[in-house]
Amino acid sequence: MEFMQTAAFTNSIWIGSAFLLGFAFKRINLPPMLGFLLSGFLMNFLGLNNGSLALEQIADLGIILLLFTIGLKLDLRGLARAEIWGGATVHALTTIALFSLTLLIASTLGLAQLAGLTLPQAALLGFALSFSSTVFAVKALEAKGELNAMHGRAAIGILIMQDLMAVFFLTLSKGEFPSPLALGLPLFLFAIRPLLLRLIDQVGHGELLPLGGFFLALVVGATSFSLVGLKPDLGALLIGMLVGSHVRASELSSSLYSFKDLFLIGFFFQIGLAGLPTLEHLWLALGLTALLVIKAALYFLVLTRFRLRARTSLLATLSLANYSEFGLLVAAIACKKSWLGPEWTTIVALTLTFSFLLAAPLNSKAHLLYDRLARFLHRFETKTRHRDDFQIPLGERDTLIFGMGAFGAMAYDTTRERQGDRVLAVDHNKERVRAHLAAGRRVILGDATDYDFWRKIDLGKIKIIMLAMSNHQANLLAIKEIKSAGFQGPVSAAARFEDQRRELEEAGATAAYNIFAEAGAGYADHVCKATGLVCRSEFVVPAGHIPRLGGS
Repeated sequence: MEFMQTAAFTNSIWIGSAFLLGFAFKRINLPPMLGFLLSGFLMNFLGLNNGSLALEQIADLGIILLLFTIGLKLDLRGLARAEIWGGATVHALTTIALFSLTLLIASTLGLAQLAGLTLPQAALLGFALSFSSTVFAVKALEAKGELNAMHGRAAIGILIMQDLMAVFFLTLSKGEFPSPLALGLPLFLFAIRPLLLRLIDQVGHGELLPLGGFFLALVVGATSFSLVGLKPDLGALLIGMLVGSHVRASELSSSLYSFKDLFLIGFFFQIGLAGLPTLEHLWLALGLTALLVIKAALYFLVLTRFRLRARTSLLATLSLANYSEFGLLVAAIACKKSWLGPEWTTIVALTLTFSFLLAAPLNSKAHLLYDRLARFLHRFETKTRHRDDFQIPLGERDTLIFGMGAFGAMAYDTTRERQGDRVLAVDHNKERVRAHLAAGRRVILGDATDYDFWRKIDLGKIKIIMLAMSNHQANLLAIKEIKSAGFQGPVSAAARFEDQRRELEEAGATAAYNIFAEAGAGYADHVCKATGLVCRSEFVVPAGHIPRLGGS
């Protein structure tokens, strides 16, 4: 019994409940983060909130690593695009105005928590609720492999602009400006950039690689910005962007992946421990959550006004249709300075949780939602199209390969060697397309999960489609889109695990295979040829193997 009173016991309950609820949500095809959120609220309700785990520090580490890894994949030039800085600014100003007006009207209706709400207080709440969650959006986009898609880049760009607005607010709330040394910080970072790139070259592939990532994100990025009075998270993001051009940036990001995900569990769990809500808090939080309809509609309208397609605008909107952890920070600062009542921290935390609970299933079904609403949403498109957001004709090619990562590029080279120039590759990553074009491959920008893509090409000319995308869900959704578009030819797909291979075949793939199993067979085949041994295995077609195209 004495053990059950200890912090160690509470830690065990925390970890156990987070895992079991996260696992339960995964089993019903919802993001595990929702389980972590509910786990925190459950522990708070049961009074088990005296554990010894440093949740705040763990959560901060998770956010810093998250922003650092975003920076590694981000193109700084993208922030200069009108839909990014213009879209973020227009959306923020309009949202603050509409939310402030709505809250003031509600206060006149006699709602207890809003009684006596002043215009500055309403504007402050509108400002807090105008932000979207970087953590949620990145996790949702990352899970679907869409960080580098057009809508992913638009969403992340808007979130970075919001981060810059957050720096401005934090500066004002402190009542002091950053140190004059902040002016010299960009020069300092660019001066040490060659040294940082050389450091990444030298750390090898072992335990020093992720530790080097921690060093760059926490020491060079977050700490240097904190010392001059700037937001640490922003420092981690900018350092990631500074070294993101390194050839090993992707490997560095992958080495931090598990650490980042583990620490972010603390972030979601901590939200639930923010405080116990009353029934009045609950109703008010539900009302604020309902305002997400306005916020999401504004995102969609703003993005389509900047000439983005309805599909791109909707997918970006769904990633951003939530409230931000920054709202909690605004509420905490406002309560500390007596700008708002102390209950607002709990209300905003509850609102944030509800927004995640609503946004998670919508994001997981984002492509299906667009498929159903496509005709209606097309009405909001402008007559002219954004230069990066239009379909490209496929020409006379009859073999399409989707996904040009390392595996896709290898499949392309082999197919082209046997089929000639009748093969064409498609990838949604703009930078990857440029790199392959520079290497002499025929690659265009496109998305296999795009409802419109399959209706803008002449499927009658296509003989075979090969799906080589690294994201399993993307491959499954692509098969669905291909079938719904009426393609009758063979569709092959690749998977990393045997259960995924079977799932692809059940979804309608003509053939699917496990890339790891086939890689071993390919390696043995190369050894046989290099050593002159007789390879009898080449006469056997293993289960799930895709027959080679073209010649012998």
